[in-house]
Amino acid sequence: MSSRARRRKKLPDYPPITVRIESLVFGGQGLARLEDGRVALVSYAAPGELVEATIDRDHRDYVEAVTTNVIEPSPDRVEPPCEIFGRCGGCQLQHMAYPAQLAAKRHMVQEQLKRIGGFEEVEVEETVGADDPWEYRNHVRLSTGPTHGDVGFISRRGRGLLTVNNCPIAHPFINNLLPKLQHRAKGLHQVQIRYNEKTGSFLLKPEIEDLDFPTGQSSYLEELAGHRFVVSDSAFFQVNTPQAEKLVQLVGESLPARGGLLVDAFAGVGTFAVIFAERFRQVVAIEEAKSATRDAKTNTQDQRNIKIRTGKVEDVLPELDDDPDVVLLDPPRAGCAPPVLDAILDYRPRTVVYVSCNPSTLARDLRALVEGGYQLERVTPVDMFPQTGHVESVSRLTLAGEPGA
Repeated sequence: MSSRARRRKKLPDYPPITVRIESLVFGGQGLARLEDGRVALVSYAAPGELVEATIDRDHRDYVEAVTTNVIEPSPDRVEPPCEIFGRCGGCQLQHMAYPAQLAAKRHMVQEQLKRIGGFEEVEVEETVGADDPWEYRNHVRLSTGPTHGDVGFISRRGRGLLTVNNCPIAHPFINNLLPKLQHRAKGLHQVQIRYNEKTGSFLLKPEIEDLDFPTGQSSYLEELAGHRFVVSDSAFFQVNTPQAEKLVQLVGESLPARGGLLVDAFAGVGTFAVIFAERFRQVVAIEEAKSATRDAKTNTQDQRNIKIRTGKVEDVLPELDDDPDVVLLDPPRAGCAPPVLDAILDYRPRTVVYVSCNPSTLARDLRALVEGGYQLERVTPVDMFPQTGHVESVSRLTLAGEPGA
């Protein structure tokens, strides 16, 4: 027996549970209640359904379970088109009609704002949906099989490779490559593919021999809102270009038309800094990752009013030379560290725009800003990842007592 197998904990034989799903929580699991008062988080269920489920994990205060039989299906239940849905961990909501997914994601944001942030009266706008909720993902990381060199995704339970020749949410460019990569990845840990339809530029890394197209690129070219961006293989960029265009539009509507100093915190490769630089006298873009900072310097070299600062936002933001008029936040899932929020409350910019990929940390951070004197004007969910339990949002805050910027 391998050491990995010995470390694996055998699950007890739990009896099946039958529960009524109340709603979906962030991540896409269905919320239900057990007879003992504990919460059950049930995968692959829809709101309103009565389902039979098998317990995966038993925690002190709640259990995690997987739907095994739908006793009373929701009218929003549909047949998932992916043959490995439920075994692959990439998608959580293919069993729900797309309008129901959008409604569920709005509810996720509302619930987190209320439960964690204490926002009883804030109206969350309708989720901005995708025109096409399939074939959108232009960036995938593929796992590999050590014996035959297959490529695919690790199963939901983290045990074994699911060989994939077609992924319904992946861009057709990527799906065209998948069969060509099978049996060619032996000895590799991962294969990364990134592609932009507007530029035709792509990246496939690491270098793989005996293919009829180039591999091993260290960067590629993205286009968003009419601007082009060099993006390194390790740098972040949105994986859904059509939805990213809508996200940029929302951010633009939330920012003032003109201003003095904009701070673009968590700036990545300089995306927002470049797109909105013409509205401001000066832009300071703060980014910690060195690869993204290098890209940002390349992407902003023709715009003299943008200054790139390398470092953690919590270290750089409090030490600025000038007070910002506007702060644009786009943090990772962990949200903003306390020094970031403290610095904003010290500077008191007229407008704060917060782009979030995690409604839980968003609710926490918005509460701190509101208690510090800001008014939360609107929260708009954006479905950047259809068929999954993820949801992003754009929030606008203005300093209480200040006229709208």
